[in-house]
Amino acid sequence: MAERVTPGRTGGLITLGAADALWAGSTAGSAVPTVSAAFTGSPAHARVGYVLLGGCAVATVRAGGGWGVVEAEVRRAAAELNAVEMDRRDLVRIGPFRDGAKQERDEETLLRWRRRIARELQERDDPERADGRLCHLAGIDWRRILVEKTRDGAQRTWWLPRAVVRLLDVAEHTETRWLRAARTRQAGTTVAESPSRHRQSRTADAPQTTSPDHPTVPLRPYKEELKGHLYSVLSRKPGISRKVAGWTCAVCRTAPAAVLDHCHEHGYVRAPVCHSCNTQERPDHLYGNDIRVADHYTRLFHTHAAEWLRHWHRCPGCRARTTLPLPHLAAWTAHIACRPLRPTHRDPRSSRGRKPCGALRVSWTGSHHAPASCQFTVAVDLCPSGEHRVLAHVPYREAAERFRTWLAETVPAVAAEAGPDRLDDLPTRFRPVIADTSSEGQALF
Repeated sequence: MAERVTPGRTGGLITLGAADALWAGSTAGSAVPTVSAAFTGSPAHARVGYVLLGGCAVATVRAGGGWGVVEAEVRRAAAELNAVEMDRRDLVRIGPFRDGAKQERDEETLLRWRRRIARELQERDDPERADGRLCHLAGIDWRRILVEKTRDGAQRTWWLPRAVVRLLDVAEHTETRWLRAARTRQAGTTVAESPSRHRQSRTADAPQTTSPDHPTVPLRPYKEELKGHLYSVLSRKPGISRKVAGWTCAVCRTAPAAVLDHCHEHGYVRAPVCHSCNTQERPDHLYGNDIRVADHYTRLFHTHAAEWLRHWHRCPGCRARTTLPLPHLAAWTAHIACRPLRPTHRDPRSSRGRKPCGALRVSWTGSHHAPASCQFTVAVDLCPSGEHRVLAHVPYREAAERFRTWLAETVPAVAAEAGPDRLDDLPTRFRPVIADTSSEGQALF
């Protein structure tokens, strides 16, 4: 029987078993499913000094013959998790990606939730691991919300709701800050210090400063500090990953930044973004010149079009030519310009009575290097009137002109900052495409 949690414990501390019961009871109505052994089940470990609960790090304290935590901190973490809204249909692909181990090998955190999920899913059929032990992520039961998809009957991919991806990214960032603060305090105890530094050390060692929120600098908003920098140069500078982690995402402005988003056509850095926004922006490539126009383009070109268009035009090349990278322009052509051409069929579950049929897809021949010969082909797969129904053939130049007109009508402020007269020193020739070595090959985004 779980220990009953009551206020008024000595020093406000409760045992780990009581904290488990408090966490499970306080988050029973949360949109994000949680586990009942957040403090005592793997990967939680009291001796490391903290336990992650969502985006919070709750300090563990040795009390008597065991370990305890502050009850108020558990309740605060539960309240923050309960405030998270989750749309189970808004999914983000979390793997598997090639070079995944290389992508995360320099991370300083212990959570590494993408690597942990990949390892658990790849080894779940191993009889030696079928012991029923509970493996959670920051107190979140990720198995209940994980979605597996299969492409071409063979390749399996894993997806989580976007809200959970952002929450776990915040948890990793919180853990990073905690570990850095702990190393700083440990280093401070091994050197001789001046009286002023001694007072600072005593403050750092006090019980009330064990939370990572106090001794570390908060995230700062991105203010175009990297404007005009080339990714090929900036990505090789020492310490750039640590610098990126100090910003909030330049798109959603809530989650900590994790990667440098850049234009693969012109080579310029756009801004630091979080994993969730970086994944959402990446086109769903079927082949090198063929993408599926999925539901996430509604957010990119409709509900949050102003934010995304402003972000894309952080690239001087795209801004000067008032265009988008080729895969994005192709998706825009299919999703916006050719929307009236898409067939519909009756849907008794919809109030409007009809919905678009099939799966929208766009491919192209040629490239942006030769716009006169580049052409988009917009089609619908699995359409009742034809297995692959071609809707339109749109030349690149026509698509670019339509986009400029639409941009001026949709986001006039972004359109006003675009055009060749805005950047006189921009090279006349496009830079070669830069391969994205951090994910699935040359995933243009």
